[in-house]
Amino acid sequence: MGQESGELTAADVMIGGACVRGAGPEIRIVDPSTGRTLVNAIGADHAQVEAALAAAHSAFRGWSGTSAHERAQVLLGAAERLRADRERLAAQLTREQGKPIAEAAAEWNAALETLEWYAHEGMRAYGRVVPARRAALRQLVERVPVGPVAAFAPWNFPALTPMRKIAGSLAAGCTCVLKAPEETPLSALAIAHAFVEAGLPEGVLSVIFGDAPAIAGQLIDSPVIRKVSFTGSTAIGEQLAARAAKRAVRCTLELGGHAPVIVFADADLERVIAQAGAAKFRNAGQICIAPTRFIVDASIHDEFVERLTDYAISLRVGAGLDPATQLGPVATERRQNALDAMLASACADGAEAARGAVPAQGFFWPATVVSGLRRESPLLHEEPFGPIAPCIAFDSFDEAIDIANSTRFGLAAYLYSRSLTTTHRAAELIDAGMVGVNTTRVSLPELPFGGVKESGYGSEGGIEGLDAYLITKSISVDYS
Repeated sequence: MGQESGELTAADVMIGGACVRGAGPEIRIVDPSTGRTLVNAIGADHAQVEAALAAAHSAFRGWSGTSAHERAQVLLGAAERLRADRERLAAQLTREQGKPIAEAAAEWNAALETLEWYAHEGMRAYGRVVPARRAALRQLVERVPVGPVAAFAPWNFPALTPMRKIAGSLAAGCTCVLKAPEETPLSALAIAHAFVEAGLPEGVLSVIFGDAPAIAGQLIDSPVIRKVSFTGSTAIGEQLAARAAKRAVRCTLELGGHAPVIVFADADLERVIAQAGAAKFRNAGQICIAPTRFIVDASIHDEFVERLTDYAISLRVGAGLDPATQLGPVATERRQNALDAMLASACADGAEAARGAVPAQGFFWPATVVSGLRRESPLLHEEPFGPIAPCIAFDSFDEAIDIANSTRFGLAAYLYSRSLTTTHRAAELIDAGMVGVNTTRVSLPELPFGGVKESGYGSEGGIEGLDAYLITKSISVDYS
């Protein structure tokens, strides 16, 4: 997959634990900071996807029959190997995705915490004994693995999102075929290699990439697959869910977001900028739970916009491998073009934009604060997925809630106020699966991660994340 120096030369797919040169489409993996090719890879073809499915099917009985303790030892062994290689892995992640090296290191830390958490939580997939109606009857409820899993990971978190799916499914006793993102497959492949080195049995895990629509259809239509876990856009997620529904296959969908940040009049603005401002521009805004709509009390709106603009313009922009970089490039040229179009539309509609400067080379886009928006502006309703921070004023509590809930999304939301009464009321009324009150830390291994409305359903993380890969089996035994 790479050399000791960190220079990348090839990316092989992994079929059931074995590295295989792809036989499908050629894929150019690009460094977003320069636009230059890192790796010329070849994705999996139809036959290789079938081989991954066959491996998952063949290995399921053995892996699901392995004790939870034994499975945990494999997961912890993989974590140990990855932890020892974190420095190289962080640099590799930055090269393929573009985020600053400090963020890449933090992502790997979060991925390893997730892996270790699932390793232990897998040993707590408890059932229960139900009191029977007579002495000779025993009634048991067991939690058992759902079956082989098809998992789909996006490009914005190349280590953390694949890890959530791999660790959750394997800890529960499922086998897994992960469709890695074509733009950033290297981190997912590194995870798979660590599992193999830790003694994961043959067939339990495959990591493939290639023709994304064809692979998705092939996986979901296969009778082998009994569970789908997808993280990505709402449009694609809804298509995959409809396809899975034809075979009554269970789905966990973590889709788009457009997180509101309600800043009430009594909020600590310095804290808001330090927390929500930093979270807004982390990973160049390419985070589904990133603060993306700043809904600010009219009495402090202008001051807030000025402070957020000063913060945005102050960010050090550059290549991710430079330790001084605070804002790296967006991941692809497509994102640049989409952001250009969104900003042009908002400005044509009367909005004002303040933005910093960026290098000419690479896929850079400046941190941008937009104000003067109408409530109907597309920028307040469609996820920008980039370093754009739209701001709008509100005059009353009810208006703030109405603006926050006015989109089709409901993933994360953030509230800032010194009043517990205000934040409690707002948290109850906000349409979101995750709410941060005076904090943006809503994603941790022990917490459920998921949304409502068109942000999807089901959870990753927390006991709910493990539960997603388990089914309930009732066993009644008559001893008479």
